[in-house]
Amino acid sequence: MDVLIIGGGLAGLAASLDLRQRGYSVMLVERKRYPFHKVCGEYVSQEVVPYLHRLGASPEPLGPATITRLQVSAPGGALLSAPLALGGFGVSRYRLDHYLAELAQARGVVVEQGATVTTVTYDLAADQHHATLADGRVLTARLVLGAYGKRANLDRQLQRPFFQQRSPYLGVKYHLRLPGHPRDLISLHNFADGYAGFSAIEEDKLCFCYLTTRRNLKAHGTIPQLEAEVLMRNPHLRAILTSAEQLYPQPEIINEISFSPKSCVEDHVLLCGDAAGLITPLCGNGMAMALHGAYLAAGHAHRFLQGHIHRAALEAAYTHSWQQQFGARLRVGRLVQRLFGQPRLSNWVIGGLRHWPGAVQALVARTHGQPF
Repeated sequence: MDVLIIGGGLAGLAASLDLRQRGYSVMLVERKRYPFHKVCGEYVSQEVVPYLHRLGASPEPLGPATITRLQVSAPGGALLSAPLALGGFGVSRYRLDHYLAELAQARGVVVEQGATVTTVTYDLAADQHHATLADGRVLTARLVLGAYGKRANLDRQLQRPFFQQRSPYLGVKYHLRLPGHPRDLISLHNFADGYAGFSAIEEDKLCFCYLTTRRNLKAHGTIPQLEAEVLMRNPHLRAILTSAEQLYPQPEIINEISFSPKSCVEDHVLLCGDAAGLITPLCGNGMAMALHGAYLAAGHAHRFLQGHIHRAALEAAYTHSWQQQFGARLRVGRLVQRLFGQPRLSNWVIGGLRHWPGAVQALVARTHGQPF
């Protein structure tokens, strides 16, 4: 085959649609079966809409919420508001990923669900990759894209430095229903050792997703106790959580979330999406970055597969494009993360930014891109 894509999230699915549209044979391997939920803020910047239209994957049929306003609160309740110049939309990963997977299959992408890639090796003499699945099958591809998310066993096999380091962060996500909650608003609320986001998605649902630490959870024992004793000290979180209907029997949880710098090429595998770099959830733009990364990877892969550039030039060009597009966003994201999550500092920062709207707009602009 021409391209093997490991991971069927947004980056993998978009890259599969893009490369198949260019005429290549593509297989995508996803360890779960669609549809399924993911820990994700489920807000997408409008920068991705032209690309989705070019892929024939417009989000409009999914009934997304249109989001035009941002609010950020401090643990003590201080609140700042700002318009989102570009705006965004809200749609669940449960629905969006399934939609893209069905489009990919209909257009000729081989989508292997419930399958896991255990190893990937590069054959220098043949200039191709061999990937072994958990069931023993061996796949051969001219090019491999790794789009398997924040953390996977392949990171261990590739000996990626961040995988050897423990991360204190965990993410929690579920859907809520709260009649009357604004559908055009994304709100970010700080609490001790973490922050939470609310935004509308399809139908009448809200996505509620937060980042905190294992230490915070351990100190309070359970997710409900953590929410009652820590998150609800923020009056805005308390008002929402005590009024909303929870639509999940159990929240989705992911552990060991690492915001450490990552490489976007490992052992000749091009990485995109969260596998290449993760922006802090407070900046709320990981979904757009995943789609933009797919666009970059597919474009450079096309030049390689057409024989216009050799592999070393492909990897260098992709690395340069990725850093140019996302490097500053990730650095700003890590800086913003340090400003929040500590009650005193969060109260002080938000109290100051309320009187400096230009700074808020500048931070938003530096964590978002332009339409592509």
